[in-house]
Amino acid sequence: MTKNHDSDVAFIKALAELLNENDLTELQVKREYGEDDSLNVRVSKKTNVVAATTVAAPAPAPVAAAPAAAPSAAPAVDNDDPSNHPGAVPSPVVGTAYMAAEPGAAAFVTVGSQVSEGDTLMIVEAMKTMNHIPSPSSGTVKRILVADGDAVEYGQPLMIIE
Repeated sequence: MTKNHDSDVAFIKALAELLNENDLTELQVKREYGEDDSLNVRVSKKTNVVAATTVAAPAPAPVAAAPAAAPSAAPAVDNDDPSNHPGAVPSPVVGTAYMAAEPGAAAFVTVGSQVSEGDTLMIVEAMKTMNHIPSPSSGTVKRILVADGDAVEYGQPLMIIE
């Protein structure tokens, strides 16, 4: 691998540029040089999801400081920002959301569907891998926050189950 070192550095720099130019958060590549010689590269960057979580965290503190306002203010926060909802199902990966197993097939769930813990809610494709998104709890699908074919980020709320 030392013979490829200079080209590997250039390759990694090119991947980092590709990541930034296409607004990606993560990229993983395996480069084969021979039978026992390969390079595995994973380039990632932090997303604003962490910043949004940090920004949203202080908001409940003032609400908690005013006990009379807390009950009426809490539901408004949940309705405005689905990621704060206790029934939000976040995406475990960056990828493309699919509501059905294949084009033209019936959706796994629709608004109003009753689901049991572990039922498949949708698929998120990441790097040609189909990740079935299981229901974290039993309940009713109240809102679906993404459409079939939408790009989703890590931690992005996909749907609300109550």
